[in-house]
Amino acid sequence: EFIRRMKPAVIKAIDDLGFVAEAKEASPETIIVARITHAQPMEGDAEAMARAFVADNLSTYLEHPAVDYWEGYNEPPVGGRMDWYARFEAERVRAMAEHGLRAAIGSFSTGVPEFEDWQAFLPAIRAAAEHGGVLALHEYDAPDLNRSVGYGLPGHPARADRGSLALRYRWLYEDILGPASLVIPLVISEAGVDGLVTDRPGPADAHGFRDFFEYWRQRDPDSDPLYVYLDQLAWYDRQVQQDGYVIGFALFTAGALDDRWDSYDVTGFLRHIAQDIIVPQAN
Repeated sequence: EFIRRMKPAVIKAIDDLGFVAEAKEASPETIIVARITHAQPMEGDAEAMARAFVADNLSTYLEHPAVDYWEGYNEPPVGGRMDWYARFEAERVRAMAEHGLRAAIGSFSTGVPEFEDWQAFLPAIRAAAEHGGVLALHEYDAPDLNRSVGYGLPGHPARADRGSLALRYRWLYEDILGPASLVIPLVISEAGVDGLVTDRPGPADAHGFRDFFEYWRQRDPDSDPLYVYLDQLAWYDRQVQQDGYVIGFALFTAGALDDRWDSYDVTGFLRHIAQDIIVPQAN
């Protein structure tokens, strides 16, 4: 019902793909990105591994034509392996294109990769640009989504309009892809408050946004902690709308797969997201 009424810019699906056809029918303009959980080896012949990956998942891809872009690996550990991963992703793009499928490449974790490592990934971005693909990134922070905005990157001075975690993508697009004429659409395929980021204030054992409610309440006793989070999401939504290459962001998560993710689950608050973020901005 949320999808039907609110027409979100983007939806991310993981493994459970039974709803994607109905979602596309309810909101044809919504971009659907999906991922299938799969082993993620990063050794051997990168091109051969990419083609094997596509072959392993091809039947599922073809069963779900409502999906616009398919992710491959999730948050790959690319330290020292970016050259390999760029080859893998470029070949995955080409292999999928042979079947009329489009890829979302990258799917890097928040704060990854380092600025200088992007140069090694450009071959994958070129392949995605040639075959109608998109770049996918994750952006999290805690205890507030905008905590690290205004922070610089190693060797790069701070900028008020970008950060080391949230809005980190602007370093890539403004300083690398734009000058190289390689600007491709961006999907922020996971976003939100995540206590697993390092060197943060707040409760040490917190995970999702719900775990910060008491912290936010203590910080500002007059505030409703739910609206503390909603204000952060509204701020982020306004920011990404300023960048025309951003398709949208997928808030993690609506519908927790198991109790590990309950503290991230926004399902009970979808009405608030609709009424307090989407409708006001539409007006």
